[in-house]
Order: sequence, then structure tokens, then C-alpha cells
Amino acid sequence: MSSQPGSGPARLCVTNAKGGTGKTTVAVNVAGALNERGHDVLFVDLDPQGNATEGLGLVEAYDAGPPTLFDALTDPDRRSVVDDLIVSHPEMDVVPSNIDMLQAEHELTIAELMARAPEVGADPDALADLAMNVTSDAVTDGHALGALDEVLAAVEGDYDYVVVDSPPFYGKLTDTGIYAARNVLVPALTEATSERAVELLIDQMAALEGQTGISVQTLGVVANRVEKTNEDRTMLQWLEEVFADFPVWQVRKRVALQRAFTDGVSLFEYEDSVDMEAVFLEIADEIDERLGAAEVPA
Repeated sequence: MSSQPGSGPARLCVTNAKGGTGKTTVAVNVAGALNERGHDVLFVDLDPQGNATEGLGLVEAYDAGPPTLFDALTDPDRRSVVDDLIVSHPEMDVVPSNIDMLQAEHELTIAELMARAPEVGADPDALADLAMNVTSDAVTDGHALGALDEVLAAVEGDYDYVVVDSPPFYGKLTDTGIYAARNVLVPALTEATSERAVELLIDQMAALEGQTGISVQTLGVVANRVEKTNEDRTMLQWLEEVFADFPVWQVRKRVALQRAFTDGVSLFEYEDSVDMEAVFLEIADEIDERLGAAEVPA
């Protein structure tokens, strides 16, 4: 079962701070696979660059004026605006990112400083002038990482899953996504430069668990854009050793994956059948089994 608190939809965060891993493509196709299994999915684009938002054809939402996801995350009094932000898509509902999210990392960093101010005898409210929305009210349990968790708690809707696409960098936004989900799916390229990124992610999750007292569950690793080279074989062996207790799925390099994303859909809505659909359905099956949603809705 999921290690996340409370009831409601199961949550997972697709995360890797290394750019170019195809993280967003993996997230969209996992959401598509869960939908294909009959589940209602809410997709949250936490990346300020909005790649998923634009890829799903929601460019207008990315450029929209306030209130946006930025306001829901940074203003404790506006968590509930998230319901007005949700956009319908043929395969999933979407909480889009927005250009304002470029300021979210700064706001959440100020909130975290507010949380730690009492440790050094400082007044948290003295930092308020450095922020746009954040106040000391955003601080709970000695940290300020609960923003997305509170936003998702305010969502009205009958969802089976929430899939969070995290930013491609380590910081408070990524920590906020992992904290809210408590379950992570790790995309990784089968190239040597991925080793350091995976090691840093493992350290990041351990630090987050130590700081907040939560437990973060790894659902598995998606080896992405796999080809038939010696480097690929070596990296697959390394991933299987490092994640010996978890599934390591292989998504072969397919042009159709990018073409489907360009069309604003997952492989399951794409006009041509692609063999990698089977892999994403395997991932969805494992997620169902691990997060307790194995019974597909009628």
C-alpha cells in the first residue's frame, strides 16, 4: 500500500534531476497507461518550464493570468483555487504549470527559511518582505514542504491516481512534489552520466526522509531510450544492481514516443500502435499492485 498520509487518490512523483531523461514523456505515458486500465488520473505539472503542459496542448493555460498553480502553492489561503485550474484532457485531468511558477522556487525557499528561523532565534515574519505570497502561516511541522500536499487535499474530484511531473532539478519544488507523493518513479537514461544523477536522487530522498520523518517508497526505474550498445548494457546492469529490490523497465528508443507527445497524447491515444505500450501497461500494473488499486474500476 502507499506510504502517503490520509485517504484519497494514490500519488506518485516522476522525478530525476538530470535533464534530457525523457521524464515528462514517461510521466505522460504512465498516466496514459493508468487511464487505459480504467483509472481516473489527475496529472500535476510541477515543472516551471511547463513541458508537460505545453506538450498536452495547454499553452494557453501556461500563459494564463493569476490565480495559477503558483498562487495555490505559495499562498496558504488560496489552496482551493486548484479546482478552478484543472483542465480536462481526453486521457486525464491536468493541473497545468504556468509561467508564474518560475518564481515558485524562490517563494518556497523563503518559506523554508521561515520554518528554520526559530532555530536561530530569528523572527520568521522578518523574512516576509522578501516574498510575494508566502507568510509564516505556510510553515508546518518545522518545515515548509507541505504546500503541494495541502493543494492536493483541496482537490475536489474522484481520482484514483495523482501523477506529479517534477522539475528537472533538485530544490524545494522537487522536495515538495516528493513530500506530497511519498512514492517515486525514476526515469533514467542508459548512459554513464546517469549514475551520478541517480546517486544524488537517492541521497536527496534520504535527506528528505531525515528532515521530515516521512517514508519515501521507490516504485521502480524506467530505463528510457534504450538502444543496443555496450554502454546501454552496462548501465542496465548497474541500474539492476543499484535497484535490486525494485523493477527496472526498459523503454526502447522509439520515434513514436516523441510524435505522440507532439500530438498532445500518450501512446494509448496515438494513431499508430507502438510496442512500448506493453511496457507502460506493465508499469501501471505494478503501480496498481504496490499502491493498492489493483481492482480496475468497472
